Amino acid sequence: MFKVDLPVDESTEKAVERRRAAETARKARIFNTRLRVMGLDLDTLNQQVQEKKHQQNMEKQMDKALDKLRIYQDEALVQQNNAEEEKRRVLNSELTNYWATHQRPEDSRDADLKFGLKGAFKIAIPENELGPASMQIFKGEGVGEELRMREQIRKTERDLRAQMDENEKRHMRDKHIEMLASKELVQQDVRGAQQAALEEVCKRASRIALENYNQALAKEQAEKLEEQRKREEQENLAEMWHTMTSDMMTECAEATERQVGGGRPPQVLPDRWKGMSPEQLKSIQQEREQQCLERQKQRDAEKIREAAWDLKLLKLSREAEKEDLRAAELNRERRIQMDRYNMQLAREQLAQQEYLNKRLYTNKPTKDYFYQFNTSSR
Repeated sequence: MFKVDLPVDESTEKAVERRRAAETARKARIFNTRLRVMGLDLDTLNQQVQEKKHQQNMEKQMDKALDKLRIYQDEALVQQNNAEEEKRRVLNSELTNYWATHQRPEDSRDADLKFGLKGAFKIAIPENELGPASMQIFKGEGVGEELRMREQIRKTERDLRAQMDENEKRHMRDKHIEMLASKELVQQDVRGAQQAALEEVCKRASRIALENYNQALAKEQAEKLEEQRKREEQENLAEMWHTMTSDMMTECAEATERQVGGGRPPQVLPDRWKGMSPEQLKSIQQEREQQCLERQKQRDAEKIREAAWDLKLLKLSREAEKEDLRAAELNRERRIQMDRYNMQLAREQLAQQEYLNKRLYTNKPTKDYFYQFNTSSR
């Protein structure tokens, strides 16, 4: 059979890797003692949030200051460039004037070769007496040379002047464009400053309005509190006056009783009662003495019964002591038997433990045995 390379199903592998990553993250989250035991420090987190906001505000202010500084530097750089361009233009103009004044082609050292023999030394010997070696102008050469050179110089001067005019126009155009750009930037800065000033004025007006509103609210609240205080003072004074002039403070005895009729005694009002009369106190004292006598008689009878009960308890305690002695002897014998049985069990258990440790369980578990536990968060 032929071996065929079947495409591997990558979705299954990706799913397995995703589950493994989720399981690893879950284990790290569950087995993290710090998060599980300590939890989160909300105060520290809030402080960090406040510090982050303060840092962001400082960065924004720094960015604004840097933007203003950058704009100022750009303006200074534009002014410096304009000054350098103006200086360069003046230098070029002065250099051109110097060339035209002090370095003319006619004044050069080889001007007689370029522009003819004008100003050169002329031979006084007639031309027909000179030999072939003394010839200066040959046939077909130098005809109209001076005129041609002059025209060429004029053309060169016109081209140079045209180039200078073109450069001057280009420089003026660039300068005009830069001035327009600088004016636009200045106008933008002015508009930004005006907008910022308007925003500041609006904010100041809103703050003033809010302060006035708060002051009005505070004043109204103070007036309400003052009215409430005065009303409470009046009510307290009225209550104090009523209390001072009432039957409770004057201790009027008639105010504590209310006649109900029908031959029944008068009803006592608890909120107005000021105490008992001397007759009532005397009757209560007599009743108390009678109760004391009856209580003394009851105590004497109780003492007689307690003496008889003590004799009976003494007999019972002696019988109980005998029973306790017999029970103690039985318990001692039972404890001795139990101790012997426990010693026998201990010897058997020790022998069994020695058999398990020295004969049966001779292989100690390795680390791999313990590592197989607690490996999953499920």
